[in-house]
Amino acid sequence: HLSRGLAPALGYLGSRQKHSLPDLPYDYGALEPHINAQIMQLHHSKHHAAYVNNLNVTEEKYQEALAKGDVTAQIALQPALKFNGGGHINHSIFWTNLSPNGGGEPKGELLEAIKRDFGSFEKFKEKLTAASVGVQGSGWGWLGFNKERGQLQIAACPNQDPLQGTTGLIPLLGIDVWEHAYYLQYKNVRPDYLKAIWNVINWENVTERYMACKK
Repeated sequence: HLSRGLAPALGYLGSRQKHSLPDLPYDYGALEPHINAQIMQLHHSKHHAAYVNNLNVTEEKYQEALAKGDVTAQIALQPALKFNGGGHINHSIFWTNLSPNGGGEPKGELLEAIKRDFGSFEKFKEKLTAASVGVQGSGWGWLGFNKERGQLQIAACPNQDPLQGTTGLIPLLGIDVWEHAYYLQYKNVRPDYLKAIWNVINWENVTERYMACKK
């Protein structure tokens, strides 16, 4: 039973394809001056790549444990699966949530939903910024969709815990507040990074995600 619950999340284990690092939809320097090229290059080609590699290694070990029926080994691998799988899921969303043509406000149904659930776009921005600033150590601030309630919700997740896998909320917009996401440019001043990131948020992508989960 243990293994069955996890299998869909990993793609079918029997004919598993290796995960690969997705290409960025823009150049490393495209988000300057808000996020510099050096950060983007390290973040994508080193940090995200490491999550992908470690996820593949972990899944291979997990497959061996499944084949042997070794439940203890399966359980022992789950933290590495959550960390590296979460890192891969989170960053794959993050890159598409950003755009050199981003910033401003969303339009249409997403903006209406934000006003309905948070009072105004400004209040929403304050809330998500506060949740992201407030993450202790490393983690993420998220705008998610609660399918049961049909509502937008803000959440913070520690480390690389993936939003949907740990809270059930569908991820729409993620803000990475690991120091590797901003330190080379903003040093330890996370609020300055958070102020800047709003200039490159890709609202078209966030809106697409919102419309898709409302179907």
